[in-house]
Parts: sequence; C-alpha cells; structure tokens
Amino acid sequence: MEAKTLAYKIVDLAQDKKAKQIMVIDLDGLTGIADFFVLMSGESDIQIKAIADHITRELKNIKIRVFHKEGFTSLRWVLLDYVDVVVHIFKPESREFYGLERLWGDAKIDFILDENHAG
Repeated sequence: MEAKTLAYKIVDLAQDKKAKQIMVIDLDGLTGIADFFVLMSGESDIQIKAIADHITRELKNIKIRVFHKEGFTSLRWVLLDYVDVVVHIFKPESREFYGLERLWGDAKIDFILDENHAG
C-alpha cells in the first residue's frame, strides 16, 4: 500500500476510536525517517490503548504489520512504526510537551477535523 494511502487509512481507523486532533504530516523530501507522520491525541490510557490496538489489528487483517511499537507501558506517547508511516498517539500534555508539530513546521500538514467538530 502506498504510504499516503496508508496514512489516511490510519486516520480512518483512529476516527473509529474517536481520536482527537488528528493530523497528517507529509515528510517526503524532508527526512529519511518516514514519508508521513500521523499524530493524534487520546483522552485516557484506555482510549490510547484502544486506538493503538484497533490500528494494529485492522492493518494486520489486511497483511500490514507494524515494524516496531513502543509506549504501551506508560501510554503517554504510543508509537507505531510502519516504516513509511509512523503513528504517534499522545496524551494531550505529552503532545504539547514534545511538540512534534513545531519540529516539522516546514512540512505540509493536513489537519483532520474531529468528526464531532463543527466547522
């Protein structure tokens, strides 16, 4: 699956579990780390784990396996590495502290509206 397609499939899966403040950061040409970062927030440990588990399970069902994952012990920042796409699921305070959006400010960023957000 193409990296951009995978990134937006992950957005859809995150929305299934009501992830907040989802954004897709296009890193193509800026770094060798990945082509896309998908960032999102969850309100609780339970929600963060549910989002991460749902993404990994549904992608595994279509033969896309996570290369590396971390953060399941503390659930403040869960990382799912799909090589070309890296998923970051944050608690709001951790997201603010680490500020990945600010670090990649020169990248193209697609802000995804929350499903229940008017506008």
